[in-house]
Amino acid sequence: MTSELPLLETPANGIPDVVDTSEDLSSSIESLAAAEGPIAIDAERASGIRYGQRAFLVQLRREGAGTFLLDSESLGDLSGLNPALGSDEWVIHSVTQDLPCLQERGMRPAALFDTELAARLLGWEKFGLAAVAERTLGVRLAKEHSAADWSTRPLPKEWLNYAALDVEVLLPIRDILHQQLLDSDRWEFAQQEFTHLLDFTPKHFDEPWRRTHGLSKLRSRRDIARVRELWEARDSMAREADLAPTKILRDRELVALAQSGVKSSDDILAQWRRLSRAEAARLFRAYRKASRLGAEELPGRSERGRSKRSTFNPAELKERVAALKTAMSELSEELTIPHDVLLQPALVKSLAAESNVDVEDHLAEAGARPWQIELSAPVLKKTLAGLPQA
Repeated sequence: MTSELPLLETPANGIPDVVDTSEDLSSSIESLAAAEGPIAIDAERASGIRYGQRAFLVQLRREGAGTFLLDSESLGDLSGLNPALGSDEWVIHSVTQDLPCLQERGMRPAALFDTELAARLLGWEKFGLAAVAERTLGVRLAKEHSAADWSTRPLPKEWLNYAALDVEVLLPIRDILHQQLLDSDRWEFAQQEFTHLLDFTPKHFDEPWRRTHGLSKLRSRRDIARVRELWEARDSMAREADLAPTKILRDRELVALAQSGVKSSDDILAQWRRLSRAEAARLFRAYRKASRLGAEELPGRSERGRSKRSTFNPAELKERVAALKTAMSELSEELTIPHDVLLQPALVKSLAAESNVDVEDHLAEAGARPWQIELSAPVLKKTLAGLPQA
């Protein structure tokens, strides 16, 4: 049982001092450059507390050099690390979570090993770092500080202890996962995925305000316009104050305000007392702006150019998507690879919308990796052959 496993309480070499000056960073870079081999890397953000997803602490560990805790908020640019790390592999748990904030600090990997993705390729149902550490190393990790406000200064000692342990376990975990991928003939799959992740960037939305939770319930284009203007006002306010937008108003409150029929900023203050008078005034100006738009200026109910028009009618398309999803789900179970790792659901949906298409070419053009095409294409072609064509 998990509770019977030993708790990993302190780093083997103690908690290193936080690196927060250019002189100490230069010394750290020299130490890292003098060693060789893969580098364990992690980053701590202040999601839901500060604006954006920037890294407030970056942790690195390399055998022969030790562990380094970098105050990336104080140091800013960390691109000086790149030459020191060279072409060696960066070991990260969940690259898609951490790589963007590392890139924002100027860090660019030449090679990657994602321990979370490796565990998923092996078919593990639990793939958080704590679960993977338990399964591979037989130890428990304390995770009570994962959602902490890492913009806090000075950082508490127990938080630094937690941060150092996260990178201390990554390198031995990497070695065990690598061997298991070799033993299961999935190392080639992993290599293709890790190479693909080198070019990862978060998805860009032309109209990010449409991600507002609860927006889909609105039917009035006027109310949708109000959400748009209120979202943009909230985002500007949050950026200026370096706060997560939800600290000003949560999405459901934004949608409620759009439908509220308020007549003044005082009406907003009466409903949301935690707002300052200046904040309420800015939100009311946004609300009033949307209320005065002409009909031709109102946004549509769906995103511009959201999807390519299919040659199939909605009912036919729904049937095709369901058939392909079922086929991929069955293949996923057979191979014990999660369906979204085996092939991204968006690719399955885009394939369903096409008629008389070359499956391999379509998947390759959409970004599927060779191993994904090799495993998925035969099943997808067989399923499509049994469906009506346009």
